[in-house]
Amino acid sequence: AIRRVRFDASSGTPSGSFEPVLTGLATDGFHQTKTIGIGPDGWLYLAHGSSCNACTEKDPRRATVMRLRPDGSEAEIIATGLRNSVGFDWAPWDGALYATDNGRDLLGDDFPPDELNRIESGGFYGWPYVHGFGAPDPEFGGKYTGDAAPTDPVHGFRPHNAPLGIRFLRSERLPAGYERTALVALHGSWNRTTPDGYKVVELRWREDGSVEESDFLTGFLGSDGIIGRPAFVTEGPDGAIYVSDDYAGVIYRVSPAT
Repeated sequence: AIRRVRFDASSGTPSGSFEPVLTGLATDGFHQTKTIGIGPDGWLYLAHGSSCNACTEKDPRRATVMRLRPDGSEAEIIATGLRNSVGFDWAPWDGALYATDNGRDLLGDDFPPDELNRIESGGFYGWPYVHGFGAPDPEFGGKYTGDAAPTDPVHGFRPHNAPLGIRFLRSERLPAGYERTALVALHGSWNRTTPDGYKVVELRWREDGSVEESDFLTGFLGSDGIIGRPAFVTEGPDGAIYVSDDYAGVIYRVSPAT
């Protein structure tokens, strides 16, 4: 469910009743967490992951991005075929919505790529029938009967890197060169032969529309094994970057050099 409660930021305390906004969301199977965010249009957005690794969902709200009024009314599915879009955010230069997506497992170490998708209303993003840039699923590839053609991602991450939280940088205090940049937390692989991911990367949008990926924060995977798994990333009002790590159970703060 989604519920709301009044919160006083100055005291860090809630008050009043815990009011329902949207109830009855599924809790079974894989990907039981949900992600919410308020868009620049004032609507509440909800990402709800799939119940499985690869299957045809019975609940149409699984493997989607939805939107609804903040009071819970007018709920609608706006994008489908998104296996597990844990993170999403809006590009500050044009308001476009982008979401990370975790590709399916058990097709080898190097397939399929994880994805960054530009979310458009009515868009279908392939899962479970098509992965990455048009590669059919070996089991479900011939079973798609919908009308919408799958939309390719705007960027492919390395397979099984598990991109979760994404944050577009907006602070005017950041160093030069971080315009049109988002940070993405790569949670890291769980069953890859050689572990991969376990870092925060920066994505930079070039003038031609391409997206360039490079490392931003590393060191979570070393010679002694895994010491951390980045999960979410956000930006403080002072321009500092905050990264949550659900393996070590900590939050890191990264501040611009002075």
